[in-house]
Amino acid sequence: MMQQILRDMYIDPDLLAELNEEQKHILFYKIRQEQVRRWDERENQENQENPENQDQGKKGSRRSIQWLQGCDGDVWVWVMGDAPGDKPYEDIIKELMGEKARRQAQQEAKELWRTKEAEIEEKFRDAMAKEKARFVAGKWKEETEDRKAAKQEEEHIQEALKKREEEERQQGEEEIKRAEEKRARELYISLEQEQRRSEKDDKEWEEQLRRSKMADQEMQRKARRARDEYKRQSLRAIEKGRVAGLSGLFQQGPMVGNGPTAAPFRRYSNVLESSSSTTHRPGLQPAAPPLYRRRQSQRHSTIVTQPLMDSPAWVRAPRPSSRECVLLWFKEEQTPKQAGYERNSTTIAPWFHGLISRQESETLLMNAAEGSFLVRVSDRIWGYTLSYRTADGFKHFLIDASGDYYSFLGVDQNRHATLADLIDFHKEEVITTSGGELLQEACKRTVSATDYGGLFQ
Repeated sequence: MMQQILRDMYIDPDLLAELNEEQKHILFYKIRQEQVRRWDERENQENQENPENQDQGKKGSRRSIQWLQGCDGDVWVWVMGDAPGDKPYEDIIKELMGEKARRQAQQEAKELWRTKEAEIEEKFRDAMAKEKARFVAGKWKEETEDRKAAKQEEEHIQEALKKREEEERQQGEEEIKRAEEKRARELYISLEQEQRRSEKDDKEWEEQLRRSKMADQEMQRKARRARDEYKRQSLRAIEKGRVAGLSGLFQQGPMVGNGPTAAPFRRYSNVLESSSSTTHRPGLQPAAPPLYRRRQSQRHSTIVTQPLMDSPAWVRAPRPSSRECVLLWFKEEQTPKQAGYERNSTTIAPWFHGLISRQESETLLMNAAEGSFLVRVSDRIWGYTLSYRTADGFKHFLIDASGDYYSFLGVDQNRHATLADLIDFHKEEVITTSGGELLQEACKRTVSATDYGGLFQ
């Protein structure tokens, strides 16, 4: 199953949902490792085919950067506000905001004064024109009056108008000045608020960056623990002699003689003979004739798996599509391997519960002690699911049985010859280092669940 995932670079979402976090991290680490390997292989192949491109890439990359150095020979760095004689950063910011507000207020005051001045000039220009016209008309009417008195009157009127103009100019300047000061205060407050919002956004960004870095570090720690666990489990399995090399002893055909490789098949032949008799052994049900013949190579064909009747060859799909397919797969491929039985025995193991659902397994483990476990046939992959009781819940680990070995999917790559070997191995070794899952006690079956979902009928 793992080789198929790495070959296709794809995992079914339903299958991914069955994996826990530790299994997902190891699976993604393997996929990323395969991507890097493919990339290096393709790059080496391109360099071998076009060596000129490789030389041009080396010539074109001759670029460098030189940093300005200080008196101490190190890179020169100046931090505003920290050098001797520099003002504090907050004072510099306040002065810059005050200067900016003052300049903007002066510009707005100039524009306002230009408009006000134009209004005043236009107003008194019209008044002067009207008064002059009135004076000329009166002058023509009063030709007999003293011209000197008329001139003095005119000057008196002009002085009064100029005085009023000056008063209004002063009043206008005061209004503009007050408006300028008010606008400067408003702009300063606005800039100060904007500065506070910017500082708040910077703090939020720094907090978000800190959380992101912590999440990345946590992901790296999990990946590192997964790699260490994978190495430790592999070394431990090699020391105990339970790796995939033993699978050949169980999958080769019946050998001539009394060698150790023929013992498993003699034991299974005895089981078939006892099941066909009238008296059945407890714990083992007579197997029904297979509906289809299993297609095998000459190397792995045995007397046990020979067809009992002529029928089309059974071709296994990439994953189970129905309950009938799972039953047929178990009878055709797993029954000859004595999957679900105790080691070197014809008794069904107490931890094997057959074809049950995830909810049923959690119901059975609900009142069990921490470390209790059971094994059930999976309906999502060609294999099994180990359901484990933790202190605060449950964990479900997929066991890949699509090949000639048994191994956890996404947890480790230790390959075991039989399902019982995998269970016995993890009674002494934890499944994952982070979780510390050690198989301690098998969950007992209920009286109503002795049919194992029809696997042994």
